[in-house]
Amino acid sequence: MRTAVVVGAGIGGLATAGALARSGWQVTLLERADRVRPGRTALVLWPNGIRALRALGLGDGLDAIGTPLGESGVRRPDGHWLVQPRPVAAHRAPVVVHREDLHDALIAGLGDRLDIRTGVQVDDVRTGGTERPAVTAGRQAFAADLVVAADGTDSAVRARLAPESAVVSSGCTAWRAVIPWYRAPKSLEGRPAGGETLGAGYRFVAASLGERGSSGASTRGGVYWVATAAGAPRPEPPATQLTLLRRWYAGWPEPIADLLEATEPDDLVQQEVRELRPLPRSYAFAAGPGGVVLLGDAAHAMPHHLGQGACLAFEDAATLAAAVRDATPGLALRRAIEGYDRERRPRAATMVRQTRRMSAVLQTRGRLALRARDAALGQITPRLLGSAASTAAQWRPPA
Repeated sequence: MRTAVVVGAGIGGLATAGALARSGWQVTLLERADRVRPGRTALVLWPNGIRALRALGLGDGLDAIGTPLGESGVRRPDGHWLVQPRPVAAHRAPVVVHREDLHDALIAGLGDRLDIRTGVQVDDVRTGGTERPAVTAGRQAFAADLVVAADGTDSAVRARLAPESAVVSSGCTAWRAVIPWYRAPKSLEGRPAGGETLGAGYRFVAASLGERGSSGASTRGGVYWVATAAGAPRPEPPATQLTLLRRWYAGWPEPIADLLEATEPDDLVQQEVRELRPLPRSYAFAAGPGGVVLLGDAAHAMPHHLGQGACLAFEDAATLAAAVRDATPGLALRRAIEGYDRERRPRAATMVRQTRRMSAVLQTRGRLALRARDAALGQITPRLLGSAASTAAQWRPPA
């Protein structure tokens, strides 16, 4: 029987483990936390991420939990529209999902051929020779025909296999929250919560999860927002961070102030935005009858500005599952993971370039540079966002 070890039980690891298990692999899923936990906020899935989930056989679950983003424009802090709100075709519309709902759908799709081990901190990987690849956690070793490193930005597996790729700060910090409908501001009644506002080093994005008065398409309805600000993470307690956010975004167009006022400290999730520079030279490392592959943030951690992190992880999972579906350990499996590398590295590099261009727009500093940026923002931003959206939408699952 073909065997696989998946390191990391985030959304990319869960999607990959489930896909392999459903196609006949015996899978061991390793998670360093004491239990497999969902995230507390939400995320946006663009058409490429949705196609990837459907290719993985998880489309039915997505239909039950996703809320279409609908019309969404881009404004400046003074309220001027950079991109006017306009309807989005149904086949191109992104959806918003609560991470807990998505986690439940991924858990439901794991299947029976899977063993979950929690509290396992992987610290090394073994490749080379004719032996099967393996990861170690202290004195424990987990060997398999295929090892999938889905252990996130701080991947221990990648650190060993691709030491040239370093984790660096992107120069900004993000705060996220989901406000349940019973606390959502009354000013949102009769108007969409969605939209994006771009300032000098600051950004605010909001989206609805379902409809007020019911769970809607999401079993955990409310309003999801993300605030991004240039600079390092704040060391203060969440209540103080929330006070700072309200100060930084004071005077921005509604409903931003109302959303921040309705947010409670326990809702707030702060995260330093980090990325890999440079990207790994390879996402596949042959060993024995198979090898090791990098997936998700372990392969291409990037800033969240284009909302493609989760989508690319699901693309990775769908591509890998298709590549190894019929591959037997030996030459066929080694060629399959080499094919995965050829497919994924150019795609990831393209999306990282697009994201870094958006980072440069968001983090412009200096008085003269800001004046030039603001003068050109109305032309730069729509073109950049349109190009990024087209690049993301072009992906199709492997046949």
